[in-house]
Amino acid sequence: MSINHSNRAEILYGSVVTPEGIIEDGALVVQDGILQYVGTAAEIPAALTKEAVQGETRSGYLLPGFIDIHVHGGNGADFMDANPEVLDRITSFHASQGTTSMLATTMTAPKDRIEQVLAGVHAYISRGSDYAQLAGVHLEGPFISPKWPGAQNPEHIAFPNVNWVQEWHDSYPGLVKQLTLAPEREGALELISWLRDHDITPALGHTDASFEDVEAAVEAGLRHAVHTFNAMTPLHHRKPGVAGAVMYDQRIEAEVIADGIHVHPAAVAVLARLKQDHNLILITDAMSAAGLEDGHYMIGDLPVIVQAGVARLEDGVTLAGSTLTMIEGFRFLVQKVGLSITEASLAASLNPAMSIGIDKQTGSLEVGKQADILFLSPDLDLKTVWIHGKPLASPRL
Repeated sequence: MSINHSNRAEILYGSVVTPEGIIEDGALVVQDGILQYVGTAAEIPAALTKEAVQGETRSGYLLPGFIDIHVHGGNGADFMDANPEVLDRITSFHASQGTTSMLATTMTAPKDRIEQVLAGVHAYISRGSDYAQLAGVHLEGPFISPKWPGAQNPEHIAFPNVNWVQEWHDSYPGLVKQLTLAPEREGALELISWLRDHDITPALGHTDASFEDVEAAVEAGLRHAVHTFNAMTPLHHRKPGVAGAVMYDQRIEAEVIADGIHVHPAAVAVLARLKQDHNLILITDAMSAAGLEDGHYMIGDLPVIVQAGVARLEDGVTLAGSTLTMIEGFRFLVQKVGLSITEASLAASLNPAMSIGIDKQTGSLEVGKQADILFLSPDLDLKTVWIHGKPLASPRL
């Protein structure tokens, strides 16, 4: 199943996964990198089949490419070192694992270091890439709580600063798509309101907030929670905390790391039952060790030890991102949590696309959208990746 690079349309056959469900005996027609038809194979318009290249009929699923809005690196590279070689290493690796769009996610770091990342990612996007497309930047920090730093360096934590973010936005309009902060910190509500007014997703994370703090932040415009259950005050029946607020408030989108390490499958299942209005989002939170063997690595400027695929700081306790890939997380949602393929696809593709405002272009298999497509076997093994209708060159599968 390869897409022709000429102007001729090509027809792909399989079980097509759409937001409304699975079309058995389905087909996609792709031309010039755009989906021209999505439906049953028997109903393809004659005008599209006249000179189209016929793909082979295979048993398996055609679904939209994954969109990872919280990922720090992979294949030995970290987004904090945002030069072209590093960005190619990260985007090519994650593309080989089914990610077709992603946000370059930063760490809590000094202001000038963050600015270097913004400059590097902006230049990379401007030149174009054949791998997973960088849709922008997710700033995870530096405006977080020193009580819940996780694998973020507490030396670089700062109070929320509208002037900094305004400066970054003015320098690179539209580049920052999401910013993670602790909503209880001084200046946070002002920054949340500013972010909403400038189409940047304000997200809570690494936070010591109370339930009431979160609700006040939601009133100010907060709509998103990063890696739910991790690095936040937990649910208690008399003090619901951040986790309780995220579960309770349907206005909050909930990211989840579906690797069985960060969150128990039962907790993911509970969250999924509560978040059914396009507000459950699969992420990897992957760090540089993703795709590599156990050993010693870095996340930002902090050393990490990976053992049995689990990344922790040198204290041996604190989780430091993950080595998860989106295809692994997708399979986990289906095989371990019990979500349907359609539900898992929404969490991995359309929901994150909607969250960062790229759902008009990608995130689902719909006519007029980019041909960002995955072909999976009946056992959910990833077989083929297309980005803008172009098959991934030398996919690392």
